[in-house]
Amino acid sequence: MTRRLIAMTSALVLSLGLAACSDDEPPPREKPTSKPTSVEQPRTLTFGAFGHPAELKAFDQVVDSFNASSQTRQVELVTWNNHEQALEAVLAGDAPDVFLTARRDLMDVAESKTTRPVSLLLDERGIDFGDRYSRDALEAFSYDDDLQCMPYSVSPMVMYFNTELVDFEKMERRELDVPSVDDEGVRSDRWTLAEFAAAAQFATRRGKVDGVWIEPTLRGLAPFIYSGGGQVFDDDNDPKSLDFAADGTRSALDQTLTILRDTTLTPSAEELREATSLQLFKRGKLAMIAGFRDLVPELRAVDDLSFDTISMPVIETPATVGDIDGLCISADAEFVNDAADFMAYAVSDAALEIVTRTGYIVPANTEVAGSEAFLWPGREPEHATVFNSAIRGMVIPPLLTTGNELEAAVGPLLDDLVTSPGVLDLDLATEEIDNASRTILDPESVTESPEPSESPTE
Repeated sequence: MTRRLIAMTSALVLSLGLAACSDDEPPPREKPTSKPTSVEQPRTLTFGAFGHPAELKAFDQVVDSFNASSQTRQVELVTWNNHEQALEAVLAGDAPDVFLTARRDLMDVAESKTTRPVSLLLDERGIDFGDRYSRDALEAFSYDDDLQCMPYSVSPMVMYFNTELVDFEKMERRELDVPSVDDEGVRSDRWTLAEFAAAAQFATRRGKVDGVWIEPTLRGLAPFIYSGGGQVFDDDNDPKSLDFAADGTRSALDQTLTILRDTTLTPSAEELREATSLQLFKRGKLAMIAGFRDLVPELRAVDDLSFDTISMPVIETPATVGDIDGLCISADAEFVNDAADFMAYAVSDAALEIVTRTGYIVPANTEVAGSEAFLWPGREPEHATVFNSAIRGMVIPPLLTTGNELEAAVGPLLDDLVTSPGVLDLDLATEEIDNASRTILDPESVTESPEPSESPTE
């Protein structure tokens, strides 16, 4: 057989074989073997936050935004209802890698060694501590000469008022004391104690509503004490007692209690048993209450309530107190640089605006606090700038681990100071308050009175 014939025969056999196979399923192929590619799992961080459900939802958006920008690390949100729950978790050893804490809890947190200083970590990430954050806010979270946590929000106490019950224009036409108006017609967000009293009296002129209610607590009275030149504590670094019996504090209280003890201006005990001061304000039965920024969303939701904000009344100098929250990094965080990256992102303008738009916080970042995200033109309160200006007069109280015990010890005495009927002996009342405070702040100095000795028998 010639080579050509052999080649043709081979080709024919091959073609027949292929045709025969075309009627059946093709034989399975073996999958080529290859070495598996290793995929690096993202590093997981936890972020703990507390607040109103709307705030927690906003924090969740911040976390999602950060996660979308990174494939190497992911953050999981842990939530608490309030700062007390957060503190309990942190002290129990369950601190997230990054967590929100209240400044009032800083001593407990710092002394439990659950945080690591953040100043150097944030400085390496370009955080501007100078112009964007007030010195007071930064000092508030400093402990052992280092910045333990980064200020996140700061909310000073201001006065909320019903604009239909406290109508400054109408009061001015009646030649009553009102806050001044500048050349451009803008009314000042600062007022005197006399103007405050006039507003309370004006609101009650028809006898249908009460003028004002200030909670008879240390925080409630503190702005008036500080504004009048007094001090709440005998020492801001290491308090051993309250300072109510000091001349400056007594003078401030004497002027303030003239208004707060006036039963024609304030709700009765019976009214307050049936409803809280906030409920009375929302119903249009109370003209003024003191409060913080977290009241804004709740008041905005009330139909037929028109409200605005103004500073706490000024006796001598502007003064108030407030809440400050900060972000901390856990001392046990495994990925410290990742935690610092997330913290730097959380305090950035873009991320902070997400939480600010909920209406519950005053951002510690001054750029965001001055933006529309916070001021929100066209929405109540009209004078939201008062929160920013009030921060400058905010007094930062000393750090205490016995704050609740102190309030419990002096609370009944403060309540009597503001609400007890009859003539007040201010000297005696303030001495009793200071003595009660020492049992908490300096118990070693409090000695029991010696038992009277028995008369010798003859």
